Amino acid sequence: MKLLKVAAGVLNQTPLAWEHNKQNIINAIEEAKRQNVSLLCLTELCISGYGCEDAFYAQNTIDQSIASLLEIVEHTNDIVVAVGLPLRHNNRTFDVACLIANRRILGFTAKQYMANNGLHYETRWFQPWPPFVRDEIKIGDFTYPFGDVVYDLSGVRIGFEICEDAWVASRPGRNLYERGIDIILNPTASHFAFLKSQVRERFVVDASRSFGVSYIYSNMLGNEAGRVIYDGDAMVASNGELLVSGARLSYEDFLIVPAVIDIDVTRLNQAQNRANIALAFPNLRVTDRFDWPEVTPVVQRAELEAWERGGYLKEEEFARAVALGLFDYLRKSRSQGYVLSLSGGADSSAIAATVFLMIRMAVENIGIDGVKKKLGYIKAIQDCTTSEEIIGKLLTVMYQGTENSSDDTFNSAKELADDIGATFMNININGLVDTYRGLIEEQLGRKLSWDTDDIALQNIQARVRAPSIWMLANLNNALLLSTSNRSEAAVGYATMDGDTAGSISPITGIDKHFLRGWLRWLETVGLNVKNDWTPADRTGSSTNDSASDQLIKVQGLHAVNNLQPTAELRPLDKKQTDEQDLMPYDVLNSIEEAAIRDKKPPVDVLKMIEVRYAGQHDRELLLVWVERFFRLWSRNQWKRERYAPSFHLDDHNLDPRSWLRFPILSGGFERELAEMREWAAGQDRNSRKGKIGF
Repeated sequence: MKLLKVAAGVLNQTPLAWEHNKQNIINAIEEAKRQNVSLLCLTELCISGYGCEDAFYAQNTIDQSIASLLEIVEHTNDIVVAVGLPLRHNNRTFDVACLIANRRILGFTAKQYMANNGLHYETRWFQPWPPFVRDEIKIGDFTYPFGDVVYDLSGVRIGFEICEDAWVASRPGRNLYERGIDIILNPTASHFAFLKSQVRERFVVDASRSFGVSYIYSNMLGNEAGRVIYDGDAMVASNGELLVSGARLSYEDFLIVPAVIDIDVTRLNQAQNRANIALAFPNLRVTDRFDWPEVTPVVQRAELEAWERGGYLKEEEFARAVALGLFDYLRKSRSQGYVLSLSGGADSSAIAATVFLMIRMAVENIGIDGVKKKLGYIKAIQDCTTSEEIIGKLLTVMYQGTENSSDDTFNSAKELADDIGATFMNININGLVDTYRGLIEEQLGRKLSWDTDDIALQNIQARVRAPSIWMLANLNNALLLSTSNRSEAAVGYATMDGDTAGSISPITGIDKHFLRGWLRWLETVGLNVKNDWTPADRTGSSTNDSASDQLIKVQGLHAVNNLQPTAELRPLDKKQTDEQDLMPYDVLNSIEEAAIRDKKPPVDVLKMIEVRYAGQHDRELLLVWVERFFRLWSRNQWKRERYAPSFHLDDHNLDPRSWLRFPILSGGFERELAEMREWAAGQDRNSRKGKIGF
């Protein structure tokens, strides 16, 4: 029986933060050694950070990465460690994993497949390495193997799949299997998306079974570079069984997820399935010695966390991912807190709730002292003893009413702010609106009216709110939170330099239909934090008395959950609602999914939603909504180009800088909309003929 103790190492890194990244890696290695781990796989490009963008072109990025690597090597006595970094070879840049054993660099394996869809543009910076090719690279005074390399450490064979390598049909694992690999390491930077962890688990477990190996998967953690959140997924599987999986969306700097694997069992599986032909590739193998320590057998079985078993996985993931994204954005930007224009509506209330969850979840995970240490540069929170006190220091909200604002929205905003402990302010901006209106009327020589100047009169109210909330953010040295959601971004239902003003836009990646349901869930069901983490200090208030059976709810959302979404920009007697201005949000979401994600033309979108909403809406109304969507989408690309950075949450993202590009000026789908109207008219004629014939 050949037992090894291995581990997946998860890291929360920052692009180009050389000292922080290096020290985080060293701390992870030291913790792995403390747990008697012999083989540790850390994350993709963990030395430089994954999100360096065009800084990967800079020779300085390569030089600094190598300098950090050489310092890290000195901390690898009695352990084998895989770390990721960019390297330049023959005037090409490669995404590589370096294997280190006992303070010796053994070689560099280069990534073979580049992620180049959605928010990934790896081929912009990196060259793919061809399979079955090995070269050499000189670093300092020494030359090392480089390329497609298998490592043989005292008879234990180790190979790599680096992130995207595992997502393609012709994955390198197939070739590694033919070369008699015992262990596949996968250092990765796989962005968070709803339910994506289930996909990762399938390909990790399936690879371990079909290739007859132990598979170690290590994903990055946290909001690394601003837009993308990583959930820190970590797994070890062997022979088709998931042995361990780590906590996702943690607030730790690093996590070590260990497991004991049996090399003899995986070798038996390979021998029974197919003859080993590793000798066909002797030139691709690096042989070295490593004294693997004796390991005692253990019983291990991976289990989902409590929140992943509760039946509300998407709601839980949204809450946890956005909260962690906000926490990292705050500390990595070294800002003093967040400021929000709280209207009492669904969007701003959802954002206030996620900031509340940001602190509550951080305290649950790393304790009050851990939060204060991570935010040590914020002096205002250092004397706080509860989550609520910290939230009061970090979140300031302001209600900015006009004559068109209702008591309902004010009460909704005040109720939520009081419940979560945010600092609440209230000003009336009606005089400012009247001042701007009067100035323009004087210049035009006429009075403005709702009959002739509706859009302008609405927008000036939203824009007047921006200077005061920006001023408050500046005074607090805080980040201003923008409040637009994805549904509004799709059709431009937002005022530029008004509700779109902000440093970061946390919910632009999520649709309004889901958001409204999530708010009801957060009020009535809540986050499951039952035994999620075991922090050293759980100081802070709790919804329930028992920390082992805890739900985090936000009762202050009751009022907003009983309001119909409205911009409150027209006079109250006009009874303005968002869905009356646009269409029902569930329909808008369905149209957007078909038209933008699936790239369907208007006539196909109409056919699809006519089936989906049969018995709920007539074709004539659906046709109006489809045409409205396509026209508004085409006109408002310029707005999407100007939104504040948002978090990527799924493949519906509309951010042109990270996921979905569309021309600012276009033909507006004129021909396609005409074809849709013609088709609908033909269907109506056929329907009438059928009735007459009957």
